[in-house]
Amino acid sequence: MQSCEISSDSADDPLSRGTLTKRQPRIVVIGAGLAGLSAARLLLASGFTDITVLEASERIGGRVQSIKLGCATFDLGATWIHGADGNPVYQLAEDHGLLEETTDGERSTGRISLYSKNGVAHYYTSGGQRIPKDVIEEFSDVYNEVYNLTQEFFQRGRPVGAESQNSVGIFTRNVVRKRLKANREDSGISKKLKLAMLQQFLKVESCESSCHSMDEVSLSEFGEWTEIPGAHHVIPSGFINIVEILARDIPKSVIQLNKVVKSIHWNRSFSEEIHYIQRTFADHNVEGQEEEEELGYRVRVECEDCEFILADHVIVTMSLGVLKKYHETMFHPHLPEEKVSAIRMLGISTTDKIFLEFEEPFWSPECNSIRFVWEDDAESESPAYPQELWYKKICGFDVLYPSERYGHVLSGWICGEEAIIMERYDDETVAQTCTELLRKFTGNPHIPKPRRILRSGWGSNPYIRGSYSYTRVGSTGADVEKLAKPLPYPNSTKAAPLQILFAGEATHRKYYSTTHGALLSGEREAGRLIEMYQDVYHGKDE
Repeated sequence: MQSCEISSDSADDPLSRGTLTKRQPRIVVIGAGLAGLSAARLLLASGFTDITVLEASERIGGRVQSIKLGCATFDLGATWIHGADGNPVYQLAEDHGLLEETTDGERSTGRISLYSKNGVAHYYTSGGQRIPKDVIEEFSDVYNEVYNLTQEFFQRGRPVGAESQNSVGIFTRNVVRKRLKANREDSGISKKLKLAMLQQFLKVESCESSCHSMDEVSLSEFGEWTEIPGAHHVIPSGFINIVEILARDIPKSVIQLNKVVKSIHWNRSFSEEIHYIQRTFADHNVEGQEEEEELGYRVRVECEDCEFILADHVIVTMSLGVLKKYHETMFHPHLPEEKVSAIRMLGISTTDKIFLEFEEPFWSPECNSIRFVWEDDAESESPAYPQELWYKKICGFDVLYPSERYGHVLSGWICGEEAIIMERYDDETVAQTCTELLRKFTGNPHIPKPRRILRSGWGSNPYIRGSYSYTRVGSTGADVEKLAKPLPYPNSTKAAPLQILFAGEATHRKYYSTTHGALLSGEREAGRLIEMYQDVYHGKDE
């Protein structure tokens, strides 16, 4: 193990000026999701010993949550490993024999169904009619051509026109509509059907981007998100296995659960309070509290249970949703304006899953998904549904396969404000609503209610407040970089550097919204500290 004594040639460094002599730097990691665990794991492996991970909830994993029901495991959050080449999550799963390949990575019509099921997506209209296969294929060809165009704007620059037109949804809807209407071979009925399918495809896209509407997603930045080559995979025993692998190398004493952070004081903004706090400890003879002032900690983390922790560095991995809600009251002094602007400009919304378990399948063996196409959406812009019609945002249900593992289960998708509304209803209401939808669209009034329902609630979770991030209209990849920038930045001020570092999927410019982006961001911030202390300290075996 390495000791972190100050080397003689670093005495003039503002970080070390008589403050860190003969002790390890104290590092607090806020959040025990993939980013926080990967950061703590790497720091511990690199010889750091004074590490504390604070997790607000009663469990580790963050937006990874695997629920075991009977013999099957269902992932309410992260489910798939997207790509293999250079993907650290894939490597962990591969090394531990967890993988099951599920797709060849090719884009299919609408949502990619990633449950090892070779079959056909069944599209139904709100009138209870199944849409012919040739109509689906014709429309899919047009949609996918336009989708590919959206990837090119990142290289070509911002689209010409008003700011509101810099939107994936507006661009896609306008171009697809023009192409459909220009096709003279299509009958009026067929065109209307395809226009309705356009809205369904955009709902699917909204679920994948975790936004309320694709009208909110920046067209000029859409192509910056980078897909890792290789197949998509699921972990049959649950994505929580990745969390457990990361946590395996972290002593249990390091992770504190149910520790909600109230505020973070940095740049020694708390120093004037230290004498009072220490006198209070002394007056009440509180055990386990040491005289901290002379040790020179620059950051104080206050928890809602009134405990405070002094630290040299804090790695913040809380979600963008939590930062949006609490950054003004959490950080003292306030965050710099460029970081506040990035928090406000970047987007995050909610994508929820609804699992329905049936006694027997009512769908045919070749069916891998059931998609809902509302015919009355055909000519509308991005549909804005009143609260009581929240269910119109459910874009469809995937068939979980193999049935020997999952039973007879459908997995539904809903996103945006309608997902938040769905979360307010009880299980019985949601199950009944989904049953009525399935009966309406398939034209089968005899579909029974599911015997069990399981669903996520990421939007209303106070410690998450959304599923994952996206680049909203008006934001750029530079905002992601600003969000990731540590405070203070090295050499930017005379203050000690890297007091607060930021990790999490929303801080990775190329891989935002992904589990591998979250993991890599945690390792990135740990790497900053490892590199800094390589310069400041010399290590020797104890």
